[in-house]
Amino acid sequence: MMKLGFFLYGTGHHIASWRDPGVMPNANQSLKHYIAITQTAERGLFDFVFNADSNSTFGPDDPDIWKRTTVSMRLEPLTLLGALAAVTSHIGLISTATTTYLDPFHVARMFATLDQLSDGRVGWNVVTSSAASEALNFSHQAHAPHDQRYERAAEFIEVAQGLWDSWEDDAHALDQKGGLFFHPEKLHMLHHKGKHFSVRGPLMVPRSPQGQPVIVQAGQSEAGLELAARTAEVLFTVSQNLEASKKFYADLKTRTAKCGRSPDSIKVMPGVLTVVGRSRDEAREKFEQLQELIHPELGVAMLSDIVGLDLSKYPLDGPVPEVPLTNTQQGRQKVVMDMARAENMTIRQLYVRVATARGHRVVFGTASDIADALEEWYRGGAADGFNIMPQTLPAELDLFAEQVIPELQRRGLFRKRYEGATLRENLGLPRPANRFAATSAAAE
Repeated sequence: MMKLGFFLYGTGHHIASWRDPGVMPNANQSLKHYIAITQTAERGLFDFVFNADSNSTFGPDDPDIWKRTTVSMRLEPLTLLGALAAVTSHIGLISTATTTYLDPFHVARMFATLDQLSDGRVGWNVVTSSAASEALNFSHQAHAPHDQRYERAAEFIEVAQGLWDSWEDDAHALDQKGGLFFHPEKLHMLHHKGKHFSVRGPLMVPRSPQGQPVIVQAGQSEAGLELAARTAEVLFTVSQNLEASKKFYADLKTRTAKCGRSPDSIKVMPGVLTVVGRSRDEAREKFEQLQELIHPELGVAMLSDIVGLDLSKYPLDGPVPEVPLTNTQQGRQKVVMDMARAENMTIRQLYVRVATARGHRVVFGTASDIADALEEWYRGGAADGFNIMPQTLPAELDLFAEQVIPELQRRGLFRKRYEGATLRENLGLPRPANRFAATSAAAE
């Protein structure tokens, strides 16, 4: 079955969504709004809500640019998902935490706690930080080199997963009469000593109902793909071209197998911005209305941030210049530059395309049109599912849940009920064995 995530984003995913008259412009700060759209996604049987985050503003580090967007207003993600866990029962809850500026013990504890409180519905979106300005909030003048950040990330994940296995599944005796709370032989110290971290353990949180939180990533650079092949269980991607996406999908599955994992143990889920209409013309009109509200200054600045070069110094209607690989978001940079070259786009044409949904694919039309587009990629071996990014919220999510979901169900592509109680069960991912228990069993 096709997997579907809902990309949680206050006003909607179009960069100009907050300017739509039907949108609450300060939705980013409203718990009632987030509760309403998350509950809609759960009624639509989405696998999860996905909450992206950065420890600085997304995009250009300039308040004169921010003033045209909602990027300056974003709530701390785990606090928000904790509130959403209390008002939902089935939908998964995925949030971002950086491995570059946080510590594995903190991250492991926070995600394990939320996983316990949600009965096993949590995933961790692992990032190495892309916004250059993020470094300035953690006493650094610049990011460490790209490959070094991924090296640290690999060890960070190793430590977090080790901490999540501190307690075996049956460690807690809870014997009130006998006075035994837990079996000490089923509690394990990590004693990790590596290049970047030294962590004794144990974690003070029992093992998750789903074994461990689901590991999610979004990196598409060479280093990002190698890390994903070794550790990721969901990969959120930026894709525009079907044939290129098929090649990417096959390559990642091959890499995963070479790492000794089943290709089915990682789900590839491209982001898709959706606009639903009663007709294609209506959907196109809704989309074009927001396209006209993209301020050129903002569009150029966002594109500059992605490609790693200040494009304001170049003619808007001239070609996109060649740029070297950046030290930040290399995967997205490559997708955008490949698109520019393949279609011989000007800077203006490219920023309009990219600023719309930060480089993600745009699909608009009737419910049947959108189902066709998703089905083609799913059945064509380009994706295991999609991270749905409604143009405006709540309106476009409502339409997707009311019209597109039933169409996908009619075609036998999507569930009619949740299969399990945990995020892993609903994604069709195996429950990992506790490494210490497995080692003990093997020694017997």
